[in-house]
Amino acid sequence: MRGDCASNDKLTAVHPAVIHTAPEIRARPGGWPGMVARFRRPALQAAIDAVAWTCGLLMAGLATSSAADLLFGPGDLVIVCAVTWTAAVLAGATCGLYSGRYQAQTGAELSAVLVSAGLTGLLLEGVCQAGLLLVGGRPAVLGFAALVGVLAMITARAAVAAIRRRPRRPAPTAVKVIVFGAGSAGTQLVQRLAGQPGARYRPVALLDDDPGKRRLRICGIRVRGGRDRLAEVAAETGATVMVIAIAGGCRDGQVISQLITQAESIGLVTKVIPRVEELVAGPLRIDDVRDPRITHLLGRAPIRLDLEAAAGQFAGRRILVTGAGGSIGSELCRQLHRLGPASLVMLDRDESALHAIQLALHGRALLDSDEVVLADITDAYRVREVFAQTRPEIVFHTAAVKHLPLLERYPAEALKTNVSGTLNVLQAAADCGVQSFVNVSTDKAADPVSVLGTSKRITERLTAHMAAAFPGTWVSVRFGNVLGSRGSLLGSLSAQIAAGGPVTVTHPQVARYFMTATEAVQLVLQAVAVGDSGEVLVLDMGDQVRIVDLARRMADTASRHVEIVFTGLRPGEKLTEDLLGKGEPDHRPRHPLVRQVPVPALDAAEITAISHLTDPDAVRAVLARLAVAPGPEQTTGQSVLPGQPEKAETST
Repeated sequence: MRGDCASNDKLTAVHPAVIHTAPEIRARPGGWPGMVARFRRPALQAAIDAVAWTCGLLMAGLATSSAADLLFGPGDLVIVCAVTWTAAVLAGATCGLYSGRYQAQTGAELSAVLVSAGLTGLLLEGVCQAGLLLVGGRPAVLGFAALVGVLAMITARAAVAAIRRRPRRPAPTAVKVIVFGAGSAGTQLVQRLAGQPGARYRPVALLDDDPGKRRLRICGIRVRGGRDRLAEVAAETGATVMVIAIAGGCRDGQVISQLITQAESIGLVTKVIPRVEELVAGPLRIDDVRDPRITHLLGRAPIRLDLEAAAGQFAGRRILVTGAGGSIGSELCRQLHRLGPASLVMLDRDESALHAIQLALHGRALLDSDEVVLADITDAYRVREVFAQTRPEIVFHTAAVKHLPLLERYPAEALKTNVSGTLNVLQAAADCGVQSFVNVSTDKAADPVSVLGTSKRITERLTAHMAAAFPGTWVSVRFGNVLGSRGSLLGSLSAQIAAGGPVTVTHPQVARYFMTATEAVQLVLQAVAVGDSGEVLVLDMGDQVRIVDLARRMADTASRHVEIVFTGLRPGEKLTEDLLGKGEPDHRPRHPLVRQVPVPALDAAEITAISHLTDPDAVRAVLARLAVAPGPEQTTGQSVLPGQPEKAETST
């Protein structure tokens, strides 16, 4: 674990920036010392093979001939050695045994050794046929020599590997570690930790739920049972840390979450190894363990949707993304950019955000191309102008104001941006004949009680109205909190912990659905391929996570005690969120993790009639009514807007 530092007997994470400064990664010296260092190991391997074959040949000769017939003239031993060494080394080099091509003690190396032995035997047979009778020159002698040579080569390699991997004496203050997982990842981790001289971390026990591994020993450390023996093994060994060594653990997030909870309950510090994708794509190693990420605590595996069918929808198409500088919008632009659209127009009112996303896509950000558009969706004329100029075929609408407490105080801003702004985008898209329109909503739109929820539910209904009135695919997507998004809960908790606390949580039982930005973008892209016009797509995000549990686990990583303070639910907040509203069916016709829910339409005239409202109470009331009531095409009578005459609304 390069670059690690121990603090309070806890295993700390490795920062990737310091990995290359580790003492065991050094540049080879130049000149003659560099040449010696480079060729020392291959030369040693070649010498071992040559000696193995020579011994095998001489042993075969002694076993099948008399001692008097073995050497038939002065200097014959030198000739036998020279010829045998040349043949063995030439065959080994031809098979790549000395080029570092094969990992030690693998099937590939064994196959190469066998091929090299056969080739060596053929070369020696050719020498005998040419007239140089090596130890009698009979085929039986060469066959026996080949057998001895192969065994000697394999034995020598195994001995060298055992010496290199032998357990080293750890540092006197080494932290005792329990490794959970005795598969390939756990094996590599134990070998790395046990093989480091003076290591600060010492594996003392292995645990695995597989009964077939109960007799397994790795570097002398045995598997002591499954997770049910964690507390007992920790007490027996004095371990203070548990490392979850499941390289593919992201596929079973519930297992990792349960292990973390169990370890914390008995006072163990929990660490995890990097994911397989990180090991393959980056400089991280198996022993670069670190604190569990928030994604490990979700209790589910990150959802991977099959985007192969959706990918073809975007290549060569004209695409526009509103709110392109936001968390979802910017990740969406990054994914779309890789799919080869004919054009990708990124619209936002934040010029710095546009600069950042263009820099991320192209490595430069001159802001002088038509792909970046500075505009505000509340300006209907400007939005129509942009759509007329760019003529998008596919539109992703992610622009919105989203902070619930602020919108409770200033509901007119939600009306202006989330509702009227979305209507501006929808109408401009319809005017230019878009083929697909995806509106990004939120789980707060299911049975909404907040201004944010009601305003986003209205956008779902407006999108459904456009689906009934215009050709193409008009859908919404609904998901929970996105980890790492700007202004998200995770960022707030991290900032409070970094400041030393206290960490504020509204209620001990408040819980939310969480998803990663990648999951959110996959759902948005999938909506183009699987969504039926007029529907809202809802991703199955597993169980909700209690905020206080996240806060406690994050606070445990701090260097000092951080207090958690409960402040009470704010206006518009629920204890728990819903993915589906009352009466919405759990219908999954095309993907087991994606619900497709029909949405009642809301005529645009309803929004035009209330766009001038500014009184907070009036805005809240009308948003709440339009979020749940059927549109005018489904009513039998007229309704009155709060504080407005009856003529403010019309029926059709």
